[in-house]
Amino acid sequence: MFKPHKLAIIGLGHVGSAVLARAIACQLAADIACIDIKPGVAHGEALDAVHSLSCSYVPGIHVHSGGFEECRDADVIICDAGPSILPGQKMDRLTLAKENIAVIREVMGEVTKYTREAVFIMITNPLDITTYVAATEFDYPAGRLFGTGTTLETMRLKSIIGRHYHVDAADVQGYMLGEHGNSAFPAWSTVNIGGVPLASLDDFYDHDKEMNCQEIAQEVVNTAYDVLQSKGWTNTGIAMGACRLAKAVLFDEHAVLPVSMPFQGEYGLTDVALSLPSIIGRHGVEKRIPLNLPADELELLKKSAESVQAVMRANKVIA
Repeated sequence: MFKPHKLAIIGLGHVGSAVLARAIACQLAADIACIDIKPGVAHGEALDAVHSLSCSYVPGIHVHSGGFEECRDADVIICDAGPSILPGQKMDRLTLAKENIAVIREVMGEVTKYTREAVFIMITNPLDITTYVAATEFDYPAGRLFGTGTTLETMRLKSIIGRHYHVDAADVQGYMLGEHGNSAFPAWSTVNIGGVPLASLDDFYDHDKEMNCQEIAQEVVNTAYDVLQSKGWTNTGIAMGACRLAKAVLFDEHAVLPVSMPFQGEYGLTDVALSLPSIIGRHGVEKRIPLNLPADELELLKKSAESVQAVMRANKVIA
């Protein structure tokens, strides 16, 4: 018998509510459950969404609130539980580690009472640390739990390069890798537009000035904080990224996207979760793609790992 797709969203703050809105607009799932530590918030977001469903372009979607038991038959869980950086605080997601490690341990303790079968997509920051904790401490099947990682940074990189060369961002290929945070870096060796590599882009595409790779790398990282300082939070871009990943799972796309998972010796790295291009299908991450990175990018990846691991050690996640 056909089973309609079910999506559970844990945490209905600014990001979770944006995920809900985007999931409805994209008709990702016929059944969407809203879960929050404040039941009234989950109820209010679900009720608000229900009233939006009278629009003819989103028919047949059931949105409701509930507790963690709603995860029991979910196909995909998207988690944004826990606090985010606020304006005026240090602009570094790693500062959220102590509080959000505790939040995610509590969330995972509840989720795993009901399922280890749903594909679990982590958004909670510091993303790579919460992903590592959730993936390694709760016996979740390998590949079924991963973080949005540098999916959002990659979207931003493609947008900036596309604007520079006056082309559609969707036609820019390339990845941001490493931490979802300040040590993320562009893998320039992967960047091309229409098959034209980075070194030859100026010869084929219109541009108003010379591209400064270092400035673009910093702009990608700073964009999140520019948005945060301007409106008080970030939510639209990451909601789009999370729903893109959920779509790849629900429709078994085998899409190649950069997500965060614990390393298993790639590049000699262990005891850390970082982003690599990965094949995403109905079982979650079906394969990781350890790119043949040049020496300078490999060094940046290792520095990113060291940055994340230092915070994990300080919080006794790893020895």
